[in-house]
Amino acid sequence: QLQASGGGLVQAGGSLRLSCAASRSISSFMSMAWYRQAPGKQRELVATITSGGSTIYASSVKGRFTISRDIAANTMTLQMNSLKPEDTAVYYCKALLVATNYWGQGTQVTVSS
Repeated sequence: QLQASGGGLVQAGGSLRLSCAASRSISSFMSMAWYRQAPGKQRELVATITSGGSTIYASSVKGRFTISRDIAANTMTLQMNSLKPEDTAVYYCKALLVATNYWGQGTQVTVSS
């Protein structure tokens, strides 16, 4: 089970930090990721972190967002800086275990201009 938190309302240029807490050891996951879905749009991949610690970012967030994990705390985070109105969306965390994806509930991020 995954629990996402940290969303909120922020002005453009501001920062937010999202957290995804797992009910099991995250070291067992092949990868973890953040997705987002804006109103009327498809869910899109924002950032991924693999079991080896490699990270991949969508071009739209590269240089502004940082994905990380704390294995001891069983938590994945997404530090979001220089937020833009187009970052407004519901953000979801996901974990891949063998061939099964586990999703957390969404957390709303709203960036005002």
